[in-house]
Amino acid sequence: MIVMLWHNIDYVASVVLFSIGLYVVIAKENLIKKFLGLNIMETAVFAFIIALGMVEDGRPPIMTGDAQGPFASPLPQTLVLTGIVVAVSTTALALTLIIRIFRRFGTIEANELREME
Repeated sequence: MIVMLWHNIDYVASVVLFSIGLYVVIAKENLIKKFLGLNIMETAVFAFIIALGMVEDGRPPIMTGDAQGPFASPLPQTLVLTGIVVAVSTTALALTLIIRIFRRFGTIEANELREME
């Protein structure tokens, strides 16, 4: 069992990171902490996609005269790069909204914001 976990440590680390992020989103009331939990979850998904795309002894997918497989797929790296761009944009928007919430209501605690309704 331990040997199997050790050989799949990248998957285990992704699941642990995702679980930590999920805990933060559920347990914390501070909006910044909640959003940091979402960023941790995004990072875990990125790590998982990269781990899935890893090819043992994979060569770059550049065709030459003596090209022999296995070849590494550039698709996982492309998806993660696109996801990082989206995550940065989302982070900027969310932090801007949190600042506006703080300026308007004077708090960023979710339970206090619910009471103001």
